[in-house]
Amino acid sequence: MSEEVRDISNSSSHRPSQAANQKPRKDKSGLKKAATDRISKNKIRREKTNPKQKTSKRIKKQKQDIIDAESPFHPAFQSCRSVDEFQYLYRIDEGAFGVIHAAKDKQTGELVALKHLKKINEREGYTIAARRELEILHKMRHPNIVAGRGLASTPSNEQVFIVMELVDYDLKAFMDTMYSNKQLFSVEHVKCLMKQLLRAVQHLHDHHVMHRDLKTNNILLSKEGVLKVADFGLAREYEFPPRQYTPDVVTRWYRAPEILLLFNDYSSPVDMWSVGCIFAELITLWPLFPGTSELDQMTKIFKTLGTPSDSIWPGYSESTVVRNLILDDYPPGGLRKEISQELLSEVGMSLLQSFLTYDPSKRITAAAALEHAYFNEQPVAVEPAMFLESPARSAVMPG
Repeated sequence: MSEEVRDISNSSSHRPSQAANQKPRKDKSGLKKAATDRISKNKIRREKTNPKQKTSKRIKKQKQDIIDAESPFHPAFQSCRSVDEFQYLYRIDEGAFGVIHAAKDKQTGELVALKHLKKINEREGYTIAARRELEILHKMRHPNIVAGRGLASTPSNEQVFIVMELVDYDLKAFMDTMYSNKQLFSVEHVKCLMKQLLRAVQHLHDHHVMHRDLKTNNILLSKEGVLKVADFGLAREYEFPPRQYTPDVVTRWYRAPEILLLFNDYSSPVDMWSVGCIFAELITLWPLFPGTSELDQMTKIFKTLGTPSDSIWPGYSESTVVRNLILDDYPPGGLRKEISQELLSEVGMSLLQSFLTYDPSKRITAAAALEHAYFNEQPVAVEPAMFLESPARSAVMPG
């Protein structure tokens, strides 16, 4: 095995700061500063709420779904390049289903991301989640979805990597740096990001794909201001009518109430709830529902939106969670207390409430959200190319 392969699979180095090799340019925008500031050692209060929160039990569940080590991947990925064709640069991050590294394609000079797929073991091979991710990356070609470039492997396929485009920034880290600089996105910035996110989600849902783990960590942002949805480790195609799916999906803070209440026949509306949580977080740079457990998550949602009932969510009382727990009765109307009118207009609040609707059948779709009056209300979205050039807004941060 080459030295580069050993580096990619075992390296403990971390991605260097974008600012480490750049001098900050003078500008009035807090966004360029956020894009270039060192973020690896940020100590931001929004992370202290629950710094190690993960998608609950999902790895354990996925380990039950195994594909044989010799099973073929999607036909589009049958032609697998050697990992020796890539020059290792640095480690980016580690997700639930693999470590991600930055590398350079020696043939084209393109900078790429290599996701090292985890095996359950040598005998059993890769998870179904890995196979699904490969297939979805191949099918879901869209400007706002991270592009898959194919596969790379070591000889005998003992180590396999998904090759993807390398995108400049992680949106969560970008937001963390803005938070530490006491900056907020302007309305134009929020609309720019939301329109791109909704286009990506609409494309997924038009092709009957649920992402099932939308969160700011899984959204990337290029230096050209283009948003990219990434990490399809939990994504899967869905059917009509909805079938039974595992409830151990979606990181807790962004998890829809139907999943929290253990309804297994969920569908694409679970992504729209996550989009609503992201929308609120883009506005305040603070997670809307930072629950520390499933019960605490439900309580935070109920305190903000009111405790649901069968009259607004038919079938609510049939949940095993509802039947077995005594849940406090909270009145609705708390959402405006979380986000002031200075930060979000009444028209924008109506859109947010449409995302955060208890009844999944009444929750707004991505296509309908893109047509919402919020995006036509002044000020309108800044163009992606101007995203880093446009001024941010200063504000007293939550907390």
